[in-house]
Amino acid sequence: MAAQTEGANVVEPVLEAPQGFRSGFVAIIGRPNVGKSLLLNRFCHKKIAIISDKPQTTRNRITGVAHLPDAQVVFIDTPGIHDPPKLLNEYMVRVATGTLKEVDVVLWVIDASEPLTPDDERILALLGEVTTPVLAVLNKMDLLDTKEALLGLIDHVKDLRAFDEIVPVSALKGDNVESLLEALPRYLEEGPQYFPSDMVTDQPEPFIIAEFIREKVTNLTHQEIPYATAVVVDDMEWEEDQSLLRVEAIIYVERESQKGIVIGKGGAMLKRIGQAAREDLEALFGAKLFLKLWVKVRKNWSKDQAALRRLGYR
Repeated sequence: MAAQTEGANVVEPVLEAPQGFRSGFVAIIGRPNVGKSLLLNRFCHKKIAIISDKPQTTRNRITGVAHLPDAQVVFIDTPGIHDPPKLLNEYMVRVATGTLKEVDVVLWVIDASEPLTPDDERILALLGEVTTPVLAVLNKMDLLDTKEALLGLIDHVKDLRAFDEIVPVSALKGDNVESLLEALPRYLEEGPQYFPSDMVTDQPEPFIIAEFIREKVTNLTHQEIPYATAVVVDDMEWEEDQSLLRVEAIIYVERESQKGIVIGKGGAMLKRIGQAAREDLEALFGAKLFLKLWVKVRKNWSKDQAALRRLGYR
């Protein structure tokens, strides 16, 4: 497994690669809800990042690895860049912007179905300081009515800055995603294989489990609940033959009223959350999962620096 030096964001290569092999790191940035996580999952041919139609679902950097015949592309999916109203959001924006300094290529994902927003303008300003190749990825092209609309958007994006490429895709349908992936190695230098060929993410199992549970809370609840929720894996243990994973996790909310909503009448909502998360995790791990969930209140955790650290937002 690749080793990451704490605090230095350095990934050490684990395997020698043949001559001509290319490798490197690619950041996926964009404002909230433009499809960054779905695009990452397409690149890796596996669900490793959680997805929701609610903005600001991704809170941490998620690393995904795409394996090509003569290259390895390590993607970093970042939280959506936006105007941060509280400490959790400020943390998310710092994570996203800090990534730009550490990669070989930047993919700026733009929602092709909507006009550019102030958050897009904020990202454009950040890209002015980037010297590595930047590709504009026009996602959701399946929502455009005509080819003329797409060509008009491409012309508009060309005027924003000198991009190395402008690539329309549909992460939802997979249109043109493989072509984009296959184009990336030409922006990378020859290098080692950082991850084994069967590894698609370097995220630890507890993190992935917590994220998948949080995804289900986000998608099954409404109003403020998704933004007031954090998940921590309290205990996990594999059976000796790796056929069963036992997990105990805590869903944190900020108020007692939110706790009641997440649990639901007679525990119905919590059961739905657990069942949906278990199905996805069993598919990911290829093993049976026993999942036990609790819901606890930690008042105003998203505005408390110490609480953010305890809940894993460092």
